[in-house]
Amino acid sequence: MNSAQTEQPIVPERRPQFHSFIVVLLLLTALGVVYIPRFLPSPTNDTPSSDAGFTYIVDIDYWRRTQREVQVQANTRFDLETDLNQVPLQIGTWTGQEKPETNREVEILLEPEQYIRRLYRRDDGHYMWLSLIGGRSSQPFHPPDICYDADGWQYSMGSHGFELSGGGEIYSLWLDASKKVVETETVDRHVVSYFYIFPDPERALGDGIVLFKLTSNRIGTIDESLIVHEDFVRQFFLETKGQRQ
Repeated sequence: MNSAQTEQPIVPERRPQFHSFIVVLLLLTALGVVYIPRFLPSPTNDTPSSDAGFTYIVDIDYWRRTQREVQVQANTRFDLETDLNQVPLQIGTWTGQEKPETNREVEILLEPEQYIRRLYRRDDGHYMWLSLIGGRSSQPFHPPDICYDADGWQYSMGSHGFELSGGGEIYSLWLDASKKVVETETVDRHVVSYFYIFPDPERALGDGIVLFKLTSNRIGTIDESLIVHEDFVRQFFLETKGQRQ
């Protein structure tokens, strides 16, 4: 028999479709990378970004909770895990300058972990002293009226709510103090408002506390003075997240 007649037709070898499978798999993976994240929730991050703001607990007392305690969102950091010197010097219509405490006795008495002292001026000429005192014990914190009382000032006290642009109020204690200056036969008038900032609802001393204290001259009535204080507070604190009972 002729060998040409008995030769079997050449059939292409059927290799497994492994190569095609890999190509399809890679394409599907690429599509997943592009589209799937659109349908997934954004990942959480324990450290808030500056865009999202920073959340703190604010109260008018540092050693016990009061009904004035609120959760508040700020646009800058007010905790001891950061350098408080990073609090802006220029904010809104206020411009600040560093005025470090020169009285060494204050530093020795308080022993704060951080102590920031600044003088801010508004475009219209009003001024505001900002003191930020941070610590992880009770030693740096005492009501300002103790110092005013010891220095011979006469004063009255009360509490006041500062309305925030995004809604809600931060409450502060205020002090309206006066003292006669014998040398000039004039009367000095100070208005002080202050509250305490905690990094979380636990309010543990070891996590740190920051005292936010404002001091200005008397601007008309006490209410008119506190309106200027409120304007300053609103530059840093945006809204409250609900009052804690």
